[in-house]
Amino acid sequence: MEEIIINLLALINVKYLLIYLLVINLIGFLAMGIDKFKAQRGYWRIPEATLMTLCLLGGGFGTIAGMYTFRHKTKKLKFSIGMPTILISEIAVVIYIVIRFVIMK
Repeated sequence: MEEIIINLLALINVKYLLIYLLVINLIGFLAMGIDKFKAQRGYWRIPEATLMTLCLLGGGFGTIAGMYTFRHKTKKLKFSIGMPTILISEIAVVIYIVIRFVIMK
């Protein structure tokens, strides 16, 4: 497993990683706004699983910002506790990987 992580880190270009994170967070933010718009008008909605998946794919900052900007899904524990938990977990994993495989290399 350690060798796989080291090989992946060697392949990842920081510039492309930052672009990916920017795009996935923008998509997450917009998805929350679009879903709120659709909810107000009774249109077909974006599934909750899709919104959570965007958070899991690295869009935690964007989806949480969208959730509070648009005041959407803030009363649902699945979102108000779940999304920050996912974000904190992802940050912890990244910190662990950086310390373990980059700094301690």
